[in-house]
Amino acid sequence: MKTKLLALIPAATLLVAGCETTHDKGPYLPQTSKTPAYENTERFVLLDPGAQHSITCTGINEATLPDGRLEVTAQIRNRENRRLEIQANCVFKDGNGVSTSDETPFQTMILTENATEQVKFTASTIAAKKYTIRVRQAR
Repeated sequence: MKTKLLALIPAATLLVAGCETTHDKGPYLPQTSKTPAYENTERFVLLDPGAQHSITCTGINEATLPDGRLEVTAQIRNRENRRLEIQANCVFKDGNGVSTSDETPFQTMILTENATEQVKFTASTIAAKKYTIRVRQAR
């Protein structure tokens, strides 16, 4: 009889605990980011600490194609004495800096020691006036 009662105690505890509520007081404001929103203000950003340590951009060239689309070419430099595999993409934005939903897929690049390579992106719409090139280490 005592064993049956002892077996019921954990079940009763779970039942009572399951009925407990936290009295959520939402809605909540979003948390502020620990890093500034560089993707909204800069033309070239590095997405992880490894890329920040190893990669730099030595120049960006912009051109408007005859059909009105924006074409961007970035010179990406490996700052290290070792081969790096990185990925780069471009998010095209309108004149106000709002994404035009025209984001290129990430392109994988292999940079040899201290090399500079070019990567080219072309907008698919004439609405693109601004952009952000994003670079990360390949995983």
